Amino acid sequence: MTDSPGGHAGHTPHLAVTTIAALGIVFGDIGTSPLYAFRECFSGVHEAEGAVISPHNLVGAASLIVWSLLLVVSVKYLFIILKLDNKGEGGILALSTLIRSTLRSLGGKDPRKILLFGLAGAALIYADGMLTPAISVLSAVEGLSVAAPVISHWAVPLAVVILAGLFSIQKFGTGKVGKLFGPVVLLWFATIALLGIRAIWNHPQVLWAVNPWEGLSFLYREWKHAMPLLAAVFLAVTGGEALYADLGHFGTRPIRVGWFSVVLPALVLNYLGQAALLTADPTAIDSPFFRLAPEMLQLPLTILATGAAIIASQALISGAFSLTTQAVQLGCMSRVRILYTSEHSMGQVYVPVVNHILAAACILLVITFKTSTALAGAYGIAISVTMTITSVLFFTAARAVWGWSKIKAGTVTAMFMLLDGAFLAANVLKIYPWGWLPLVVAGGVMAVMLIWIWGRRCLYARIMQESLPIDVLLKDLNKGKIHRVSGTAIYMSGKGLQVPTALLHNLKHNQVLHERVILLHVMTIDQPRANPGDMMDYEDLGDGVHRATLRFGFAETPDVPTALKLRMPENARFQPGKATYFLGRETYGVGTKATKIDRLRLSLFAVMARNASPATAYFQLPPGRVVELGAQITL
Repeated sequence: MTDSPGGHAGHTPHLAVTTIAALGIVFGDIGTSPLYAFRECFSGVHEAEGAVISPHNLVGAASLIVWSLLLVVSVKYLFIILKLDNKGEGGILALSTLIRSTLRSLGGKDPRKILLFGLAGAALIYADGMLTPAISVLSAVEGLSVAAPVISHWAVPLAVVILAGLFSIQKFGTGKVGKLFGPVVLLWFATIALLGIRAIWNHPQVLWAVNPWEGLSFLYREWKHAMPLLAAVFLAVTGGEALYADLGHFGTRPIRVGWFSVVLPALVLNYLGQAALLTADPTAIDSPFFRLAPEMLQLPLTILATGAAIIASQALISGAFSLTTQAVQLGCMSRVRILYTSEHSMGQVYVPVVNHILAAACILLVITFKTSTALAGAYGIAISVTMTITSVLFFTAARAVWGWSKIKAGTVTAMFMLLDGAFLAANVLKIYPWGWLPLVVAGGVMAVMLIWIWGRRCLYARIMQESLPIDVLLKDLNKGKIHRVSGTAIYMSGKGLQVPTALLHNLKHNQVLHERVILLHVMTIDQPRANPGDMMDYEDLGDGVHRATLRFGFAETPDVPTALKLRMPENARFQPGKATYFLGRETYGVGTKATKIDRLRLSLFAVMARNASPATAYFQLPPGRVVELGAQITL
């Protein structure tokens, strides 16, 4: 987003509106961290051997959180990482595609390790998407234990009902509800800031937390508990990666303005306020956030916190939908049913299978763990690995995209890794008893993606091996050996110069070919949206055969009929209403020479291919004009 020439008068209102909207979508996750982050520094699974609650230690814990927010979120993400956008899109998958496309454009090789890092980060975000709604909603409704202790035992059932309702409305889209997100979250940040100021007023000595030495000396004094403390502090910055992932929704400027003008001040004031409260009353450690409020306001605060937690969950759920759409477009996942819930915003999508899996996982987590403190034992490890991967990728991105020297890129990366490495080491301690759970989920997701990529590569190699060069077909057509019928046939084709399998089967069984044949290849490029001028390549091969390539960005909808209608030249005499689309429907067999591991991978690939969403729906082809031809392929 750029400033208007000559000043900001006409631009400021738009920036203000966009910034408020960004508050709801981008900062929901990090904005609800005060519900549980500070408490976990002195309680939770490490309570028996944890740090002593003393005024000096409370200031030290607050200092660690404040400086983590400044260094990790403000410096790393807001000032540096957000500049690495892929044509406006952010997130670890977009970053990996940016690096790969840049290296290819510079004449270098496409490093597979970059793809692996991107897939690992994407898989970890799915695991985080499973945990964040559960811990956010559960920690919010736990305010009942303070506001209304009589009904506090209803916290788990209420959290389950809220999560079930949240996932059930996803199919309607978040556009209308999303308009309320910004104002509600703005109210949330204003409230937590005022609560913090109220406590700080009575104990201003907590302001010493702005001195970084307080945090470092706290770790030195409590060195035996340093790792559990850092793992708890990390809970305050887990939403940092979401800022980067949601870059494409709003752009850099509204995110930065929202962070520095609203979010960061509110978070700092609230964390300092919790330290001030515990200085006066250490017994409030059971729920320091809710005990910041006067007794008469604790129930309204619980309701507001629940609303903020729902919004934080919504942002992550929508992010999982967008990530799935990108992964499918990039060929990293099998096609799934994707519904577009807005006529105006292509970014608003609904993926039923992902929604159902996340809903079941979140509800099961709440029922199993029962408290946010127990869930905190599994939360953080996935996102700490993701942040570390982002830092690793940054080195290559700074070298390839920005042209930095090895010394400059290495120095900045080392600074990132110093922070990320400390947090990762601290979170590794969570692997037992429950930290392994998100890692196993992420490993399963990544295995699925790698098997799909491998299977597609095997399938393409097999098809190329058995297919017929287009030149042979053109010679037979030129000699008049093939009978032609009126109409236009569109065959989905690979990127090579081979005859599509579906065309060969049509010739074999029907022994005719349409007078106009379009060999269509649809490809996804390493940027969010294709440039209009580069969206289509067309070539007339003669004898009524045409070859066309459509390019879509990984954030675009592959609407093939509309693209052909708008892009096909007049001499092709393309008539959308009279065209027939021919698709191949392959079934897979396993060769006798395959190893046991290959047999397992091929079997899993065959299952995924069999259950993939039909190409008809994915490419938005008119169902009444699609013909599918089956084929048995041995891999």
